[in-house]
Amino acid sequence: MDWFLGLLSLLCCCCCFYYRHLQSKKACKAEPTEWPLLGHLFGLLANLHHYHDWATVVLAGRRYNFPVQAGLTGVRFFITCDPSNVRHIFTSNFLNYPKGEEYAEIFDVLGHGIFNADGDSWRSQRAKSQLLMAAPRFRSFSARCTRDKVDKSLLPFLAHVADADAGARCDLHDVILRMTFDMTCNLVFGVDPGCLRIGLPVVPVAHAMDDVLNATFLRHIFPPACWSLMYRYELGPEKKMAVARRTIDRFAADTIAKRRSDHELGSSSDMLSSFICCSNDDDVSDDFLRDTAINLLFAGRDTTGAALSWFFYLVCKNPHVEQKILDELAPIAATKGEQQDMVAFDVSELSSLVYLHAALCECLRLYPPLPFHHKAAIAGDVLPSGHELKAGDKILVYSYSMGRMEGVWGKDCMEFRPERWVTNDGKLRREPSYKFLAFNAGPRTCLGKEVAFTQMKAVAAAVLWNFAVEAVPGHVVEPKLSVMLHMKNGLAVTVKRRKVACVHAIAT
Repeated sequence: MDWFLGLLSLLCCCCCFYYRHLQSKKACKAEPTEWPLLGHLFGLLANLHHYHDWATVVLAGRRYNFPVQAGLTGVRFFITCDPSNVRHIFTSNFLNYPKGEEYAEIFDVLGHGIFNADGDSWRSQRAKSQLLMAAPRFRSFSARCTRDKVDKSLLPFLAHVADADAGARCDLHDVILRMTFDMTCNLVFGVDPGCLRIGLPVVPVAHAMDDVLNATFLRHIFPPACWSLMYRYELGPEKKMAVARRTIDRFAADTIAKRRSDHELGSSSDMLSSFICCSNDDDVSDDFLRDTAINLLFAGRDTTGAALSWFFYLVCKNPHVEQKILDELAPIAATKGEQQDMVAFDVSELSSLVYLHAALCECLRLYPPLPFHHKAAIAGDVLPSGHELKAGDKILVYSYSMGRMEGVWGKDCMEFRPERWVTNDGKLRREPSYKFLAFNAGPRTCLGKEVAFTQMKAVAAAVLWNFAVEAVPGHVVEPKLSVMLHMKNGLAVTVKRRKVACVHAIAT
């Protein structure tokens, strides 16, 4: 027995020394331990509950770059938030860094749409979308849809909440996502699902989109063979993915069929109608329309919805920012007169507001809707940071972390300070896209950037001017485990009407 206890003690000592050896190889405490055979897998799984913030701490300790590998599982990627690497990957050496086949497999729900496409297919789809979205007819249609949704749905719903009971609460994150879903369906399909009706009806396709986003995040962590098998047999999180895929496909098929049968298709300004009318017969298959529409639906609903949710969260925490926005809106509101129950603003009236735009940019810096971007290297390359990549290597560019790097944004990088976007002479400061990655960078810069800003300004101005929104004390707000930066617990707020006398006092 004594020899057994001695051997056990020796083994424990060896394990302790080996563990200390592994720990000594780490550049920062938060960095995951690299174990034989399994690599960083234990660290990845242990930190899934706060992955974005954990990755940010690791990147800060590793000078913005960290190679992740999970040994025999086959999971291997390089994460970076280094602006010089971003410029190289997204612009200087763009052709070497497409989305890649693995990206298309992970996001297979998007089919062959523009977000999954590379090469000639991507260039063709981008050219068509750019031509459509730049047309005056579509811009006018977009502005009208935004104004109508704010005027006829969002403001009446918030008024109903405010009038229902003193200190009435609602989940503003859910409200905003419902609104952006309606707005995007209007722009893409030409239909309004009415998700923001009083009573908040259940919307199966919206829930399906949430399930897809949650499952696709886990696909970045799990080995491809594992999640593929789970999807085939509908197990674990992939069961929700399979059900969600069927729900989304059914919604798209039904909507496309209705648009095709519409006798007034040519007079409609939505994107689906425009693609049907303007495309050649060979290009306008139902599969093409399905992939295009679903890509645009995810882009419009989730990016704008997530950004606006975080914007209201930050404004609630920073009342001095809210006051400055109200001060900027006051001269416009003063021209509206007192006959209106609530004030809504035209898109043209908000385009010149510097501080509101700056506040939105500052929100997007701290909480970009897409916390990371996925790329793959076609050929081996050496990044400006000195890190070597092999052909086929996967890269995750962490925009969420970049906004929190002191070396990129200064010592106040964790503060919500819209003033950083305003020059000394009161104009809007422009930052390079490889530093401010909220709308992607290089040739794949987001085509919907102007539409998104238009929608965000209209919603932010209308809500802040007409209502006092306050976060419920004690409610925990944190990012959800998803490829989109949604809120895990929603945004619980109280909504109260602003007093008319106070509004006009500000305006004068």
